Amino acid sequence: MRAYLEAVDATVPGLIVGLYLTGSVALGDFRPHASDIDFVAVAAGPPGPAALAALAEVHTRGRARPYLDGIYVTWGDLAGDPGAAATGPYTNEGRFQPHSRAQRHPVTRHTLWRHGIPLRGPAREDLAVWTDTAALTSWTRGNLETYWRPWWQRSAGLLSRAGLAMLGAWAPAWGVLGVSRLHYTLATGEITSKEGAGVYAKAALPSRWHHVLDECLRIRRGEGGRSLYRNPLERRRDALLYMRAVLTEAHRLQ
Repeated sequence: MRAYLEAVDATVPGLIVGLYLTGSVALGDFRPHASDIDFVAVAAGPPGPAALAALAEVHTRGRARPYLDGIYVTWGDLAGDPGAAATGPYTNEGRFQPHSRAQRHPVTRHTLWRHGIPLRGPAREDLAVWTDTAALTSWTRGNLETYWRPWWQRSAGLLSRAGLAMLGAWAPAWGVLGVSRLHYTLATGEITSKEGAGVYAKAALPSRWHHVLDECLRIRRGEGGRSLYRNPLERRRDALLYMRAVLTEAHRLQ
């Protein structure tokens, strides 16, 4: 992140007036083998064409793991409802988009407000960040239906690209811990990491799911060793059953 700031300051002096880490770093769950570095960068004003071109070059040059994934906003953007905000710059895995709505939603705002780590600019407690519990709940329910349910449906067909991916380790862990995070948010009104979601789910959900949760936590933590399952098909089955149960249960949460 120091190298990133030096590069941006050299090419577009004075543009970045605030920089905050969010995501797994801020939530205490950064895993070098799997995590990206999520950030919110605050610009002095909306970047013009020259600044956008310079940012694209910086992120293209820095296209290496861990990826820098984040959005560019202004102080005014942070104080307003993200649902009403205009599009803005966004970078993901070295691919820079000058006009995107990605990550401009209540989860990013809530994570910044509650957990953001400042690298430049005022302390988190001094930021004027828009948050709204009802909006966070609504967005979370929508994400379950528009992202996670279709993801589960694609993965349920074995002879499909998504279905075959579930025979590996990454996809089951992504799905199981991903829906667990949203269950946690609906139940508590707060944000947690993937590991935090797995630990929460073991305490909050029936013990029949402990085996698949332990397996996905093992994968997330990069602990290595042998799988807790006899074969990938059994793990795939349990992961899909768990996701279906959580998607159903989430509708009952207030």
